Amino acid sequence: MSRNALDKFYAAIRDVPDFPKPGILFRDITPMLLDAALFKKAVRSMAEPFRSARVDRVMAIESRGFILGAPVALALGAALVPARKPGKLPWKRHRVEYELEYGTDAIEVHEDAIGKGHRVLIVDDVLATGGTAAAAVRAVQKAGGRLIGLSFLIELSLLDGRKRLGDSKIASLLTYPKPD
Repeated sequence: MSRNALDKFYAAIRDVPDFPKPGILFRDITPMLLDAALFKKAVRSMAEPFRSARVDRVMAIESRGFILGAPVALALGAALVPARKPGKLPWKRHRVEYELEYGTDAIEVHEDAIGKGHRVLIVDDVLATGGTAAAAVRAVQKAGGRLIGLSFLIELSLLDGRKRLGDSKIASLLTYPKPD
């Protein structure tokens, strides 16, 4: 992607200091979503590295991952698998817990959403510490699926989330801190 195109994406991400708590700099993707052409280009760019991988399932992580995962699934001709917080899915589900700084959390996926051999791409808005993404990888494995890769709109490289994802193929459209 050209430098000019990347600059348009960076310009459309709003920095919100001290949200959701003091000391956190939140990267708000809403301005990008409000620009239909830019949103479309983001979806295409997130799907492109996996276009020839024969993805048949896109696992989208709650909640902003849903916004990006659904159109990425459509772009790849794949089914959409929602990975939800506990208690949100109505049927039998696989549950994968993961560690937070102070405690644990979990994601759940319907048991029939991913079967043995399904080729799965995981999509989320941000790769930060990698905890949620690593749990999603384990959910794919638990269901018998084959992980094709992970696609993120934003990667916060200083938090080193890639380290928790092993040798998985990872594509990030934008990286912070912004490269020179």
